[in-house]
Amino acid sequence: MELEQTLRRLSFLDHPSGLGGCKSHGTTLDCCEYDITVFDKKIMQPEVFEFDGNLVRIHHGNIEESNPDVLQKYEHMSVISDSEWKLQMLMSKIKEKKDRIRNTCIKNHLIDAALYAARAKKGSRRDPFAPAWVKCAAYCIADALVLYNRKQRSPTHMLEFIRKSEKSKENEFTIAAEVIGLERATPSLLERMAKSTIGFSDMTENNGHAKIILKKYEYLTNNSLLSDCYFYLSYINRNNLLLIKDQIHRRQDLVHVLKTAMDFEHDVTKIEKDASSLHNLANDLVSSMCGHA
Repeated sequence: MELEQTLRRLSFLDHPSGLGGCKSHGTTLDCCEYDITVFDKKIMQPEVFEFDGNLVRIHHGNIEESNPDVLQKYEHMSVISDSEWKLQMLMSKIKEKKDRIRNTCIKNHLIDAALYAARAKKGSRRDPFAPAWVKCAAYCIADALVLYNRKQRSPTHMLEFIRKSEKSKENEFTIAAEVIGLERATPSLLERMAKSTIGFSDMTENNGHAKIILKKYEYLTNNSLLSDCYFYLSYINRNNLLLIKDQIHRRQDLVHVLKTAMDFEHDVTKIEKDASSLHNLANDLVSSMCGHA
């Protein structure tokens, strides 16, 4: 795919731009989209376009970005357009500080995991979103483990990365995986999850992401990658839930969508037990991982 021509057709070629995501770090599947960041300083949701059967997601970035979570995602970016070398300068700064940036991201994910686990445990008997918070905690730990192994947080590929990761952290991911519920993946459940995931995306993002979700669901299930599909769908729901986390309790209607999209656990005792396990695990990992990431 000619990326420069695509950006020209979208009138984005006047700004620095780069290819990120799995297409830039060499691990990609036929269902994967082109993730392009255009550094136009706009604060808005990514936009999804389709050209010649290829899906393209345009992210909007700031060349002066300082958020380590965002900067880490730029680490393996391939430059598409950069007439004034501003993006090259940003990439050089990221390369110089990549270990520090990654370490900060790992620590932040583990802190978030502990916070979401505490929120789930505290609200287990009265917060209808408690099952979602405990899964958020598990995914934050998965993010930290993938970063620790110097891989990217690409939800379509993360399970494969984890399968090949450092064996010393295998037990830690097993705990997170049990909470996420990977063993529950069946074709019928994934079909229901996919429909609800698409619905939740339209309710929160409303930017065409549903096309990407559907394409990946179809590819992963058709290739019998059921656990990978389950992981992917719940990961996307986690991300979209966090987009609206500060207003979620004014949107009680979303519970009915999320309980299918994220495959909620309904056993209160198990939610409390899982939340305690994840809280303890997150705190242990802060001590064992953050000084060595």
